[in-house]
Amino acid sequence: MNKPAVKRREINGILILDKGIGKSSNGALQEVKRLYNAKKAGHTGSLDPLATGVLPLCFGEATKFSQFLLDANKRYVTTIKLGVVTTTGDAEGEIVEEVATQGFSTEELESALEKFRGEIEQIPSMFSAIKVNGQPLYKLARQGIEIERKSRVVTIFELNLVENNGDELILDVSCSKGTYIRTLAEDLGKVLGCGAHVIALRRTQSGPFKLDEAYSLQALEEMKASGEFEAIDSLLLSPAAAVVDWPSVELTALSASYLKQGQAVQIAKAPTTGWVSIFSESEDTLVEFLGVGEITEDGRVAPRRLVATQ
Repeated sequence: MNKPAVKRREINGILILDKGIGKSSNGALQEVKRLYNAKKAGHTGSLDPLATGVLPLCFGEATKFSQFLLDANKRYVTTIKLGVVTTTGDAEGEIVEEVATQGFSTEELESALEKFRGEIEQIPSMFSAIKVNGQPLYKLARQGIEIERKSRVVTIFELNLVENNGDELILDVSCSKGTYIRTLAEDLGKVLGCGAHVIALRRTQSGPFKLDEAYSLQALEEMKASGEFEAIDSLLLSPAAAVVDWPSVELTALSASYLKQGQAVQIAKAPTTGWVSIFSESEDTLVEFLGVGEITEDGRVAPRRLVATQ
């Protein structure tokens, strides 16, 4: 006899997870989704199993805004091993080359790091999650297949040398979406002439969300055990948190009603171009998040992605 299907909960919001080592982003998502018994959830950008740190998870209506977090800038602290090259660019790969090195002076390292600040080109690793004809590159790589990859332009906003420990470096990296830290490590190793790979990687920021806002899976499990859903539900941020850094506009109740019907509306003192987060007056005097919109050529606010309302 089949067991009755478990009824999933309709919850909305964003949880900032501190992903543990050894888990894929999707694996971590599924564990948290089960913990919340959530009907709908998604993550906002892959972290390798080797990597830990900030992984925003979106539930329910918040999933409509996950793409904006995927596109957001990121920040990492990484430990790089000099003198060793691996197949994957990180510690999970097989060693293919070793070069004896006593390390480099701070001046030599700063000179090398300067080449990677600002806009740079990267060729994604064969062990990345980029898909070619629907197939992730890492799956092809595990089959011994290598294909040509096009270089892509990314931006390194900050690249700071935190520690110089001889053949190990700790770097603090602020970068645009699509930046591969292991590719950065490999390319730095080539510039230094000794090779390199990532041995530790921690994401400290994703978009507006920082590490001090994140909760580990263990912490969530302990809170759930002591307080059912109430405790962990209290950790969920509003879907509006995904676009907290955006310009915002506030509508009257009447304008909001037109916007909800898909109509662009005129708003005084609105930005002249770009995307905006949209709020509305509410009966309880608190503003209500409606979603996001875009300024049209004639200066109105057009709805682009709205949360469902009762």
